[in-house]
Amino acid sequence: MKKDIYDVIIIGGGPAGLSAAIYMARAQFSVLVIEKDTIGGQITITSEVVNYPGIVKTSGKELTEQMRIQAQNFGAEFKIAEVNDLSLNKKIKTIKTDKGTYQSVGVILATGASPRMIGFTGEKEFRGRGVAYCATCDGEFFSGLDVFVIGGGFAAAEEAIFLTKYASKVTMIVREPDFTCAKSIADEVKSHPNIDIHYNTEILSASGDAQLKKAIFRNNETKKEWQHEAQDNKTFGIFVFAGYEPATALFKTQVSTNEQGYLVTDVNQKTSLDGVYGAGDVCIKNLRQVTTAVSDGAIASTSLEKYIPGVVDQLNLTTRSISAPINSTSTETSEEASDSIFISNDMKKQLIPILEKFTHKAILKCFIMDDELSKEIVEFTKEFTSLSDKLSYETVMIEQGEPAISLFDENNKDLRIKYHAVPGGHEFNSFVIALYNAIGPKQTIEETILDKIKKIEKPKNIKVMVSLSCTMCPDVVMATQRVAIENENITAEMYDLSHFPKIKEKYNIMSVPCMIIDDKEIYFGKKDLQEVTDILSI
Repeated sequence: MKKDIYDVIIIGGGPAGLSAAIYMARAQFSVLVIEKDTIGGQITITSEVVNYPGIVKTSGKELTEQMRIQAQNFGAEFKIAEVNDLSLNKKIKTIKTDKGTYQSVGVILATGASPRMIGFTGEKEFRGRGVAYCATCDGEFFSGLDVFVIGGGFAAAEEAIFLTKYASKVTMIVREPDFTCAKSIADEVKSHPNIDIHYNTEILSASGDAQLKKAIFRNNETKKEWQHEAQDNKTFGIFVFAGYEPATALFKTQVSTNEQGYLVTDVNQKTSLDGVYGAGDVCIKNLRQVTTAVSDGAIASTSLEKYIPGVVDQLNLTTRSISAPINSTSTETSEEASDSIFISNDMKKQLIPILEKFTHKAILKCFIMDDELSKEIVEFTKEFTSLSDKLSYETVMIEQGEPAISLFDENNKDLRIKYHAVPGGHEFNSFVIALYNAIGPKQTIEETILDKIKKIEKPKNIKVMVSLSCTMCPDVVMATQRVAIENENITAEMYDLSHFPKIKEKYNIMSVPCMIIDDKEIYFGKKDLQEVTDILSI
């Protein structure tokens, strides 16, 4: 068994990689994000972001910094390092960097794609201050101003049309004698009343002070140079659409790419290799925006969540524990922050109002053995109970059975709810709600359902097999534990299936959630309280 292996390594710290890190770490997978330059990626150079849903206005740096904090609070680790080599063909992936070698079960390639800079004088200096590469991102900022579009391909033609919604006038600078895109889009540009076109022409330089004020162009056929200057102390825009360069050089011989070098992925963001997923601008896609990047990251991570446990079980691995969450906005010392291994500061803030509603006390008993799961159960329980004076914990050594956290009331009465797991990922909420319903004001349920629960007379044991990354499992877990709270004949147990391969083999479980009643009846799939009650009432 190896303990130094991460569940997933994400290469690239832009919006796609950060989104993947948030989802993976929140689901309690150990995550390492490797970024060679600046966490946040290209968007950090954008001074104003106004089209990200739910955010009226921010900067690229501020937006991605919040993403980084969010991922780090969930336990993701970050490393600024240059990746020199990757080995992706085996079940255990190896990533060599200038800061060391790292291994993981899964890899998400979020290395991005850079707009091709064409190299005219002043291009680099005025990038973000007049020189732009994305009309969708930045077109609005040039409302009422003159705009030059550099390029004659499909992207340039399409973006030129888009920019007419904002610019007072759009001028296209095309090096070739004609457009290189489809005739239909070229004809649309040519017939547009607000677009002028200069063929056989290139840009030579851009200059100004704090803003772009002057650009020089040359007609390569006549060799005549001409210039454009900003009027009335205003500025103007130069949008460069010379294509993108995907950052796939390090791995394009191992995974499938298209002719332009972009990563080929399926609808789940999976590449041609098992355990290797792609996200963001490095992939083949029609729209390269922060919103589509974070979408890719979410899809890639939730898809990878299904792959990792199988490999871990198959190879009998013990991957790294999730990193201690750190609230980067906190003034705590690193020593104080390191005390929180399972519950981030943001999670604690959200928990406090719930814990304050507890009206009775509870004892969380840890039934443990000499194994890793037991150790993690104790550490989690110790950390969790420290959040409320209504909670305490005890440890009980057992010689047989399965490690578990069992809920007892203040009179040491068994509440018949057990978690054979560290309740992280999607099951953290179900664990909190179990306590809320057991020693708090309780969630409201329909009287007809409550009456039916109380009428169940035959004792029943319910085992719910889950994956902590499963979004459907908590519904079944919360339904069964609520029945147990309301009826003393019912015992509800939740099993993190990744720790119990023998149970998986015994019942041939190939899908979760799986509900097993009295070790005989097996039910698969998502079920609400009404459905669980109906099954138990048969």
